[in-house]
Amino acid sequence: MTRTIPSLLALMLAPAAALAQNPHADEPIGTIEQVYDGHLTPDLAVSTFRNIDRLFPSRTIRAGDDPRPLPEAPVDLEATLRFEVDGAEWDLYDFLALDNVTGLIVLKDGRIAYETYQRGNRPDTRWMSMSVAKSIASTLLGAAIVDGHVGGLDDLVTTHVPALEGSAYDGVTLHDILLMASGVAWNETYTDPSSDRRDLLRAQIEQRPGAAMEVMAALPRAHPPGSHHTYSTGETQVLAEIIRGATGMTLSDYLSERIWVPAGMESDATWWLDSPDGTEIAGSGLAATLRDFARFGQFFLEGGVIDGRAVLPEDWTTVAGAPQTLSDGTPLDYGYMWWPGWTEDAINDGAFAAVGIQGQNIYINPARGVVIAAHMAQPKPLDREPVDPMIVFDAIARALD
Repeated sequence: MTRTIPSLLALMLAPAAALAQNPHADEPIGTIEQVYDGHLTPDLAVSTFRNIDRLFPSRTIRAGDDPRPLPEAPVDLEATLRFEVDGAEWDLYDFLALDNVTGLIVLKDGRIAYETYQRGNRPDTRWMSMSVAKSIASTLLGAAIVDGHVGGLDDLVTTHVPALEGSAYDGVTLHDILLMASGVAWNETYTDPSSDRRDLLRAQIEQRPGAAMEVMAALPRAHPPGSHHTYSTGETQVLAEIIRGATGMTLSDYLSERIWVPAGMESDATWWLDSPDGTEIAGSGLAATLRDFARFGQFFLEGGVIDGRAVLPEDWTTVAGAPQTLSDGTPLDYGYMWWPGWTEDAINDGAFAAVGIQGQNIYINPARGVVIAAHMAQPKPLDREPVDPMIVFDAIARALD
C-alpha cells in the first residue's frame, strides 16, 4: 500500500496538532478504574487528570473569539496569608503542598489577585472537573427555564425523559433532582465495585446508547420523592437527559451557546459522553482551563447576567448555593447541586462552592466579591483533603478586604 505525500504529511503533523491543542497529550495516563479505585501514583494522577479526554469519547464545548479580560491586581498571598487549623497557624505553602494543588486562581472583583500553576500545569492546561460538572449542569437547567424549554422546577422528570416512565422516577420533580432528593435508592461509594456508582461507571465504559438510563430505571424506591437527600451522581445523569430532552441540544452545545461564548471563556473545553455521539456525563468529565472555571464562577457571582441579559431565573444564583429544605421541612445543607459553605466564616458570608472529588473547587463569596478556582491531584477519591480548602478560601477572601 502506498500513501501520497499529503497523506504522509498529515500523519506526521497529527501528533503536533494534538500537542498544540493539549500540551500534555503525550503523557502516560491511568485507567478510569484506577481513578475510582484510588490506585494512581501521584505523578500518574497529575498526568491522568489533565488528559481525561483520552479516557472516553468527549464532545467539545466551543469558546468564542472575544474572551473576557481578567486584569491583574496582584496580592502577595504567599507572604501574607495565614490561617488556623486545629489551633496551629498555617500558610499558603502548606495548602499548596499538602493538598497537592496543581492550579489556584483568585479573583477579587473580577481581577486576578493571585494565580499559580504547579506540577507542570499551565494556563492552557485543561483539567478534570469531577463533580464540579454537577454545578455547571444544574446551571444549564436554570438557563433552560429562562429559554422556555422547561416549565419550571415542578415539572416531572418523566415529562422530559420518557425512558424513565414506569420506574422509581415516576412522580419525581426537577426540584427533587436538583436536591438529589428523588427518594430513589443509591450507593455513591466510588471504591465499592458493587455500588450503584460503579454500575453507572460500567455503563459509561460500555459506551452503549441507553445503558446509563437502564441503570437508573432499574433502581428501587427507598423514600417518598422530596423527603430524603442521597448524594447521587446518577441523579445528575438523569438531569443530563432532562436538559437534552427539553432543549433538543447536547449539553456541550447548549453550554457553549448560553454561557461559554457569551461569558467570554477563552478556551474550548471537553465533556465526556455516555456513548459515541451520546449524552454528556453531567456528573463529571468536563475538562476546562483554570481561568475558565474561574470565569464561570464570576458569571455566577454576577447573578448569571451577561451584558444586561439574564441567562438564569431571578435569584437562581442566590438560591442555588444556599441550604435547602426537604418536603417534610427537614433542613438540607445542599443547594442546587452546589455546596453551601460549611465553615463559620463561609456561612456568615453566604459563600458556597462547586466541589469535585480529589480536590476540584470553584468557591464563590458574594459578600466579599471573591471567586477562587482550584485544581488538585489527590490520588485517592476520598471526601476529604489534608487541609480543608474551604478554610483556606475563607482566609483568602478575608485577606483581600
